[in-house]
Amino acid sequence: MLLTLRIQDFVLIDEIELRLEPGYNVVTGETGAGKSILVSALNLVLGGRSRADLVRPGAREAIIEALFDIHGDEALETRLQEAGIECGGELLIRRVVQKNGRSRAYMNGRMCTISELSALALSLADVTSQHESVALNDPSRHIDYLDRYAGLTKERESLAHVVDELNETLHALRALAQREQSRGEREDFLRFQLDQIDTLDPQPGELDELEGQRQRLQHARRLGELTGGVLRTLDGQASWSGAYGGDNDDPNGGQDPLCDRLARLNADLGAAAELDSSLSPVAEELEDCWARLRDVASELAAYSGQLQSDPDALEQVQERLFALQDLMRKHGPTLNEVLSVREQLSEELSALDHGDEQRRDLDTNREKLARVATDRARKLSRKRRRAARNLGKAITTQLQNLGMGSARVLVEVSPTPTHGGPTCHRAEPSLVVDGGHLGRHGVDRVELLIAPNKGLDPRPLARIASGGELARALLAVKRVLGGYEGTTAPGGASRTIGVQVFDEVDTGVGGVTADKIGRCIADISCHRQVLCITHLAAIAASAEAHFVVSKYDEGKTTTSRIERIEAKQRVTEIGRMLTGETTTRASQKAAAEMIAAASSARDERRANQAAAAE
Repeated sequence: MLLTLRIQDFVLIDEIELRLEPGYNVVTGETGAGKSILVSALNLVLGGRSRADLVRPGAREAIIEALFDIHGDEALETRLQEAGIECGGELLIRRVVQKNGRSRAYMNGRMCTISELSALALSLADVTSQHESVALNDPSRHIDYLDRYAGLTKERESLAHVVDELNETLHALRALAQREQSRGEREDFLRFQLDQIDTLDPQPGELDELEGQRQRLQHARRLGELTGGVLRTLDGQASWSGAYGGDNDDPNGGQDPLCDRLARLNADLGAAAELDSSLSPVAEELEDCWARLRDVASELAAYSGQLQSDPDALEQVQERLFALQDLMRKHGPTLNEVLSVREQLSEELSALDHGDEQRRDLDTNREKLARVATDRARKLSRKRRRAARNLGKAITTQLQNLGMGSARVLVEVSPTPTHGGPTCHRAEPSLVVDGGHLGRHGVDRVELLIAPNKGLDPRPLARIASGGELARALLAVKRVLGGYEGTTAPGGASRTIGVQVFDEVDTGVGGVTADKIGRCIADISCHRQVLCITHLAAIAASAEAHFVVSKYDEGKTTTSRIERIEAKQRVTEIGRMLTGETTTRASQKAAAEMIAAASSARDERRANQAAAAE
């Protein structure tokens, strides 16, 4: 149940707070005053799409808050707890829309996604609008009405899962068939590319290693001169450059190598430390320096032994680098990507080599899934056909209660066509069951047909129903699906909707019909909270809580306000709705009588309901 709806800086609304009653709540007002803005705000707070133009001119952001009482809805409370939202029987949803159109959403103070809000929408509210009555002309929606009435939602979801798997398998088979058509050419192409890579056989990290080799080979003489000089100074060994005819003068000026001199100094200091132990730390440090220099000399000697100036080796390294760079231009741009391409080529070639085996596996899976999907689709179709008769009778009964006593509704269930029109399907054998196309919803096409008068054959709503008839047909469907007609739908249709919203579903009706629609909505309010937006006095008179929306100019800005009215104010408003802008004593009297009659009828309904419950 919706307890409070608070709206701030939304379209024409500055700031309002709507506190609803548990039963029948009605909103009235002049055309264009902003009544339907309330429904827009409620849709937004339940996950609707945000837009920049929803923010009131001059405001930074629009804020919509809705407080719901969810006591007793254990399934909803469990879902919220699993999402980490503590509720304690109440749920506060807050939606903030910024001037750029972006929005944020919160549930009980916790930020949430719009998809999370949308998933809860049907558990919190069911909005019926004049636009939906027009959408009733679309037969593609009628299968949803039938499945909801028959309680087939889970079975349909189970079928959809299998059909999705079947379609994936069929897609894989088609892709395999396309590959096999050009298998020979593709294999030659793959082998050619793979041979290019395998012939060169690149290795991970090879590029950096080759660059290092090229650097050493290009600068071998200079490296030899530099390291050789250091080596002779440290250990007295011949320099690299000297071995190739370079300058072999002694860089030490005839002195002993540095390591030899340090060895003698180390021996002298060691002897001193034997005489005075305080010198031991210094002697150890000198010994450590001498050992490190010996290690440096040893490593330089090994390096000089490997260093060579080899033009042939340099040419080989450069050729290898050029070949790798050419390969990277074709398959790169990095060597790692070249290696990845080689793996992909190998896998695709292997798949082509094992195409027959893969096709057999896919065919086996296709046959298995097709059997399961066919069995589930047939069972679903049988249940739909049985439920269709009952749904047609139930809607017919409701239409009679709404002033269409001669109307007759037929819920037609037929195979979904597989060819012959823009809405049909050219299905392959796996997707044809009993002459109908097998889709995620099964093999059935469902359409509500209506004969508004005796002697006429039932025909599609879009071809014969007027606006008023569509509005009543939608109301009848909603009443049946919600279980508000006094019986329970065969599949146990959902009765967990918090608030039932009717947004100007009275389009195109008046007089006695409007009175019947008002009583119908009042009946629904005995089962669920109702929020109704209407222009008709007969519908507004049945309400328990009456709100009026008014519009006024405030400087350069137009603003909508809403207030709850009681007693005389309500009589005045109902009178205005009966006669127009001005009210007369006669209209006031008629309004008072209409309200009193509606109140008496409501008390009678509740008494009957209480007696039935006992």
